[in-house]
Amino acid sequence: MDFYDLDLNDYVLDALDDMNFTDTTPIQEHAIPPILEGRDVMGVAQTGTGKTAAYLLPVLSKLADGGYPEDAINCVIMSPTRELAQQIDSALQGFAYHLPGVSSVAVYGGNDGIRYEQEKRAMQSGADVVIATPGRLISHLSLASIDLSRVSFFILDEADRMLDMGFCDDILLIAKALPEKHQTIMFSATMPGDILSLAHSILRNPVEVKLAVSKPADNIRQSACICYETQKLLVVKRMFEQEPPHRVIIFVGSKKKTKELAISIIRAGYNARAMHSDLSQAERDEVMYGFRSGKIDILVATDIVARGIDIDDIALVINFDVPRDEEDYVHRIGRTARAGRGGRALTLVNDKDMIYFRQIERFLGKEIEKEQVPEEFGETPVYHSRARGKGQGARGKGQGARDKRNYKHYHNRRKGKNGTKPNK
Repeated sequence: MDFYDLDLNDYVLDALDDMNFTDTTPIQEHAIPPILEGRDVMGVAQTGTGKTAAYLLPVLSKLADGGYPEDAINCVIMSPTRELAQQIDSALQGFAYHLPGVSSVAVYGGNDGIRYEQEKRAMQSGADVVIATPGRLISHLSLASIDLSRVSFFILDEADRMLDMGFCDDILLIAKALPEKHQTIMFSATMPGDILSLAHSILRNPVEVKLAVSKPADNIRQSACICYETQKLLVVKRMFEQEPPHRVIIFVGSKKKTKELAISIIRAGYNARAMHSDLSQAERDEVMYGFRSGKIDILVATDIVARGIDIDDIALVINFDVPRDEEDYVHRIGRTARAGRGGRALTLVNDKDMIYFRQIERFLGKEIEKEQVPEEFGETPVYHSRARGKGQGARGKGQGARDKRNYKHYHNRRKGKNGTKPNK
């Protein structure tokens, strides 16, 4: 669909012409019309699908059409991180190029008191659009330096990341400061139960726009190691011994485990840092700068960075813990093989996480290559592409050799094929 097929303001269309934007993406095609109609919208779409424009264009168009107070904040956009808030503000400047009457301010932590006062003055002078991280906006609210009583548009971008970072209570507190009559637009890359609960709390009869999650790029070499939890670190260290790590992201399921794993890898002699939501904004900036500049080789992270990191040359993604949702798997490994480059993604699957990995394989429509765990690491679980009965999760004597027939790499190790015995 052409942008001119949508009922956007002429000045907004002029900006799109300047930027050589002509055709809508699917999320824009389906989200812009109901937003223009004043409906609440719940959108589910991956990063890179054009969702920022999907909410900015109709909101700017409505502001340009007029009818909103000039001395009030008319739109609040919530962002999980400073980096995303800056990106949204930059995009807004482009789309609003021909709208001099529409002003905006990005509000986020990790800076000095001078910046705080600048934010305060901009908001009190009636910036039309405030793009803010939850913690910083709560700070301004608590000091009465912002008035949200006349807000017409409340937008949550990457809502799932905000909840992962523990901002649910902050979001609900901000929502209570809004007038009863306002339009809420919520975008999320995934739709777990806590996001649904939040949506029910703040959305009114929303239009749901959900795009199917794209499959991983073909130039990502995906593989998995079936191993016990105690063997995971051994597998990672062996990989790094065979090929020195550079531009590696290791995704872990919890903040506590992220910290512990980063310490273990550092003690093994590798240049690694942990990245999680307990870090301050200044600490996150420092870690990301070090990783981008090549001073840090390995980033051990929770999903806080699964959709937030914008680095094109990630060589390897390791899922130290199997993600619970197949969409999270796609987002994680999508950090590699960008900008036409190749990449590799390895997932470590323990006996308790096989059910989740089977779901991922069903979603992908294929069986992911299984890599052999070194024999000296001991017995490993047996993976079955379909669930089996109780008591069949671990490889036992006699059964292991029979189960290995399912996989080529096991098949090649059968006694008589290459002279080696099966790994027991």
